[in-house]
Amino acid sequence: MPNHLLQFLKLFRDIPEEDEILIASALESRKYKEGDYLFKAAKVCKELFFVCKGVIRIMVENEKGKEVTHFFLKENQFCAILDSFNNGTIAKESIQAACSAEILAISKTNLDQLYKQVPYLQLLLNQIIQQALLDKIALRTDYLGKDSATRYRIFMMRQADIALQVSLSDIASYLDITPQSLSRIRKNIR
Repeated sequence: MPNHLLQFLKLFRDIPEEDEILIASALESRKYKEGDYLFKAAKVCKELFFVCKGVIRIMVENEKGKEVTHFFLKENQFCAILDSFNNGTIAKESIQAACSAEILAISKTNLDQLYKQVPYLQLLLNQIIQQALLDKIALRTDYLGKDSATRYRIFMMRQADIALQVSLSDIASYLDITPQSLSRIRKNIR
C-alpha cells in the first residue's frame, strides 16, 4: 500500500528512490471495516491518514448524541483532525470508516522526523492538504442555502462515487436531512 501514496505524490514531483524508501518505512498499512474508528474524539489526533481505498468520514456527536457527518474523504485524500494534529488540541471530531477502507497512517512524531530527512515533503504535503481544504470549502459552500432535494442533487453530481460506497444514513447526516426525507427525495427524483 505505501506504493499507492508514493504514486500519488509522484503526480506532483519526482521522488528519488532513497526518499521513497524513507517515506514507505514511516507508513503503517491498516484495514478498517465499516463503522471502525480511525480516531475517536476527546483526544489529541496524533496521526495523519491517507485513503488508499474506500471512504472515511469526519463526524461529530451533536448535543442530542446523534452522529453528524461533516465530510467524506475518499481514495487519494489525506485526513486528520488538523487543528488537533498540528496544535495538540483535544478534538471534538472523530474519523470513522464509512465503508471498508484501506488506509496508510503516519504518526506526528514519524512525520516530523520524515520532514527532517526529506525536506521538500513538508511543503508538498502542505500544498496538497491546503488545496483539499479549499476544495472542501467550495463543495460545502455549494450546499448553503439550498433545499434538501437540491443538496441531494448536488451531492449526486459532485460526489456520486462516494454515494455508491456509503450508507444512506451517513449521506442524510452529511446533507443535514432525515433518512426519511432522503428516501422521499430519492423516490421523487427517479
